[in-house]
Amino acid sequence: MSISSVLRRVGMGLAALSLAFPLPGRAATFANGADVSWVSQEESSGYSFYSSSGTQTDPFVLLKNLGTNAVRLRVWVNPADGWCNGADVLYKAKRAAAQGMRIMIDFHYSDSWADPGKQTPPAAWANHTVAQLNNDVYAHTEGILSYLKANGVTVTWVQVGNEINAGMLWPQGSTSHASQLAGFINNGYQAVKAVYPDALVVLHLANGYDDAGFRGFFDSMKSAGARWDVIGMSHYPTASNWQTLNSEIAATMSDMISRYGKPVIVSEVGMDWQSASVADQMLADLMTREKALGANGLGVFYWEPEAYPGWQGYTLGALDGSGRFTGALDPY
Repeated sequence: MSISSVLRRVGMGLAALSLAFPLPGRAATFANGADVSWVSQEESSGYSFYSSSGTQTDPFVLLKNLGTNAVRLRVWVNPADGWCNGADVLYKAKRAAAQGMRIMIDFHYSDSWADPGKQTPPAAWANHTVAQLNNDVYAHTEGILSYLKANGVTVTWVQVGNEINAGMLWPQGSTSHASQLAGFINNGYQAVKAVYPDALVVLHLANGYDDAGFRGFFDSMKSAGARWDVIGMSHYPTASNWQTLNSEIAATMSDMISRYGKPVIVSEVGMDWQSASVADQMLADLMTREKALGANGLGVFYWEPEAYPGWQGYTLGALDGSGRFTGALDPY
C-alpha cells in the first residue's frame, strides 16, 4: 500500500457468501498483528511511545501488552534513505522476536512504495530482461531471508509482492503478462522455501471487498501456474461504511477458501485514529468473521498502529497525539 492509495480507498463491491472448508494442518494461534515498519524511523525522528499512565515504553512492549502477537515488516530493495532495507528490517524483527512475536516479511520488489497504482522496479533492475528479473526476485528474496535467518530470526509468513492487483515489476510483470508475473511469483516462492521451508507464502491484493477482482486475479494466476499458500487482503473501511465492507470482505474470504483451497489473512487493516471507538467495533467484527473460518482464517495486521497522527501524511493508525495507543486495538 501507499499513503495516497489507502486514504482514497473507500469503494464498495458486492460478493456472494460461500461456505468455508477448513484445511488440515493449518491450526495455529490467530495473528493479532501490526505492521510496524515505520517504528525505527519515527524513533530516529525523536518520537517516543507511552503507556496509558504516561510512562515512556518500548513500542514493541506496549503492543505486546495490548495483545499483539505478530508483526509485519516491509522490505525495499535500495531505499534512498535506508529505511526498510535489510539492516532496518533485521533491527525491528529482532525487537519483535524478543517479545515473542511472529514475523511476516512483506517484499515490495521496489525501492519505495508498491501498490495497485505503482509497481516500479528497483533502479538497479530497471533495464533488466524478464530472465534477469526472475533472477533478481529470487536473489533478493533469498538474500534478505538468509540474512534474517543467519541472525537468528524465524519468519512465519512472507509476502511475495505488495498489493499486486495489477501485477508487479511493471511492465514485464503486469497482469497483462500473466505467465511472466507467475514466473516472478514462483521465483519468490521458491526462494522463500529454500530458506524457510515452513514459511507460508502470501499473495496480497488491495480491496478485500472486491470478490470479483480477487477471482479475476487468482483465476489468472492459477491458470498461469503461480504458487502460493495464503491469500492476503487489505481492508480500509470508514466509520460510515465499515459494516458493509466487513460483510463484503467476509464474503471474499469465504469465496477464496472455497474456490482455491487456501487460507486467508488480512495483511492490512486500519481506520482514522479519531474514530477509535468505531475502529474497535470494526476490528472486533472483522476478527469474529475471520475466526469463524476456523483454521482457514489466519489473522489480521493493523497497518502502522504506532504512527503518530499525520506522520508521513498518514492518519489511519491507532496512536493519539500524546503517543498513547487508542482503544482501536482493544479486540486483541
